[in-house]
Amino acid sequence: MKAFPFNFLRKKILVLGTSLLLVLFLFFCNTPIVFASISTELASSESTVIEYLKLNVPKQNRQAWLSAEKQSWEPWLKKQKGFLNRKLLWDPNSEEAILLISWDSRAAWKSIPQKEIDTVQQLFENIAKDLTAQSDINPFPVKYESELIPQ
Repeated sequence: MKAFPFNFLRKKILVLGTSLLLVLFLFFCNTPIVFASISTELASSESTVIEYLKLNVPKQNRQAWLSAEKQSWEPWLKKQKGFLNRKLLWDPNSEEAILLISWDSRAAWKSIPQKEIDTVQQLFENIAKDLTAQSDINPFPVKYESELIPQ
C-alpha cells in the first residue's frame, strides 16, 4: 500500500485557501464604491428630477398637439419656480408623445398647487379640442406618467 501524499494535499489546501482569501479581499475592498453608488441613486427632494409623460398623439393630430402645448403648458411652465426645460418627442410608429420636463428639485415641482395644474390642463384640452374638432374628450390623454432621476 502506498502512503497518502500529505505534501500534495497540503499544497492544494494552501493554494485553495490563498485563492479564497484573495477573492474575498477583492470583493470586500470594492464595498465602499458599491455603497457610494447606491447612495447617489437615492433621490432627495433637492436633486434634479425629470417629469416623464407619455400621451396618445395620432399622426393626423401631431401639429394640433404641438400647438396646444405651445399655447398652454409652454408659457405656464416658463413662469414656474424650479422649471429648467422641456423636451417634446414624438414616436411615429406608436403615435405617442414623450414629454421630459426637467425641474431643479422634486420639492419645487411638487410644490405647485394641483388646482393650478388642473387649470392649465383644462386650457390645454380646450385648445386641443378646438384644433382637432373634438368636443367631448381630451384628444391627447396621458397614457403614463413617472419621474426620472438623472444619473
